[in-house]
Amino acid sequence: MHTFAVARAVHGIEPLVATEIRRSRLGVVRGVRHREVWFEAAPGADLTVLRTADDVLLAAAVVDGIGHGRSALRRLALAARSVDLGGLTGSGVEVSASFVGQRNYTRFEIEDAVGAELARPLRLPYHSRRDGARPPREAMSWRVTIEGDRALIALRLADRPLHRRAYKTDSIRGTLHPPVAAAMAALGRLGGAGTVLDPCCGAGTTLIEARALAPGARLLGFDHDPAALRAATANARADTQKAGVGGGAAFGWGVADGGRIPVAGGSVDRVLVNPPWGRQVPPRGLLARDLGPLWREVRRVLAGDGLAVALVHDGIPRGFALEEAVRVSLSGRHPVIAVLRKEAGRVRR
Repeated sequence: MHTFAVARAVHGIEPLVATEIRRSRLGVVRGVRHREVWFEAAPGADLTVLRTADDVLLAAAVVDGIGHGRSALRRLALAARSVDLGGLTGSGVEVSASFVGQRNYTRFEIEDAVGAELARPLRLPYHSRRDGARPPREAMSWRVTIEGDRALIALRLADRPLHRRAYKTDSIRGTLHPPVAAAMAALGRLGGAGTVLDPCCGAGTTLIEARALAPGARLLGFDHDPAALRAATANARADTQKAGVGGGAAFGWGVADGGRIPVAGGSVDRVLVNPPWGRQVPPRGLLARDLGPLWREVRRVLAGDGLAVALVHDGIPRGFALEEAVRVSLSGRHPVIAVLRKEAGRVRR
């Protein structure tokens, strides 16, 4: 018997989530919507292993005919009332809602209409999010999404969203969203890569996500900020301990300027990088004026057949050919995950 499941994702990487589901044999993909991949989960599959997904949910109801008028609230409440809640227990119910486009009702009205009906037969309190209220962490977590005239009512499978990685014991400003880092690693085709480098590693998220796809690779992370390296080291240690890998020997961390990477030329198979772009973390050192020195160093250290996967905001850097581009929505901006290969010839400085 298959279970209807939904993977939530950063907008733009939904196709990568669908690919991960197929390659991992977690299920059969049935549809892709805004920030969602709908699929039939394989029997016994552990859906919490998805790395490119923000969250994974079990669908409880799909409701058609959801219009823009307020009558939709009544229709959603009736659908929630019909949900089979057999076997569910908890200390309370919380609901998070979202929709695409304009509606004549708010997310809070959706949440309250559905949440009250889910909580009533369970004889549990419903915790509203109105006025900035934060439901208790132990509450049963439901989600309602609406796109077009179709709504989904679903229950979170895990006790917290998948993007909240257990290894993230330490953080810094501007740290990369883990599923986006996992998407970058997936686009990097890491199979067989001997050395993977992140010259602006921050809290280590990108390389930790890369380890899941290239457990035998040498993973090198550098950053201008010693505090970032301390966070990266702590996170890598937590990840290797959780995975049962002793000592974190695959990782190597060091303080260095992104414009002067302490690695021999042509010695790196893959570069994964989220350059500082001035919103949360200002560029420093040799990158303070522009990112040109970073891209020249990336070209220098990459092997002839190497690839760089970069989260770019200002176009493709000089000296690289674009192989693939995935535009994402992130922190209110729309950067591109760019898969780059070195162009032949010298690049003027």
